[in-house]
Amino acid sequence: MTDLSELKNLCSLETKRLILRRLSRQDAQDMFEYARDPEVTKYLLWHVHPDIRHTVSFIASVQRLYRAGTYFDYAVILKSENKMIGTCGFAHVFENDDCAEIGYVINPAYQGNGYASEAAAAVIRFGICNLGFHRIEARYMVGNDKSRAVMEKCGMRFEGINRGRMLIKGKYTDIGVCAVLNEEFKALYGDSPALAAVKNGFWRALPII
Repeated sequence: MTDLSELKNLCSLETKRLILRRLSRQDAQDMFEYARDPEVTKYLLWHVHPDIRHTVSFIASVQRLYRAGTYFDYAVILKSENKMIGTCGFAHVFENDDCAEIGYVINPAYQGNGYASEAAAAVIRFGICNLGFHRIEARYMVGNDKSRAVMEKCGMRFEGINRGRMLIKGKYTDIGVCAVLNEEFKALYGDSPALAAVKNGFWRALPII
């Protein structure tokens, strides 16, 4: 069974190059840098941020959801620059089914360096080995081959396409689905605990890719 108590606290995660932590007001400018770009939102559910005030308001709403224990998305921080370059986390949690859906977005200026798969891999490992999810899945709009590649790099299998599955920005859109099951993940990467405590208050993710 899934233990969501650890998830609701949303402890920070750490990988070789990244820190995943809660969004803060200080991330507004970094988020706006990519959230205002129509190319970024082309394959996302949300629209471009029209101005920095919109981004500040969005982060404030996220922080309220953090306090309520109902929001599970991380800011992705590039350690070498101490810069927020995107988000990654659990978009949906289906507690009764021991299942979760992950999502991610990375600033185009930082794409092509493996940051999305590094962040997603840490979130998947945390979900499987620490929280006990039976299944973790991800969805993408058909045509977004880069997103599917991230999923498969993290050990997910392509399961198929749901035709016209979602009405997105006024258009019925085909949605691809990839997923990994608990036993599949552990067969690939072992069943050791996902994360080990470190003194600075973070958790350090063991590499899986």
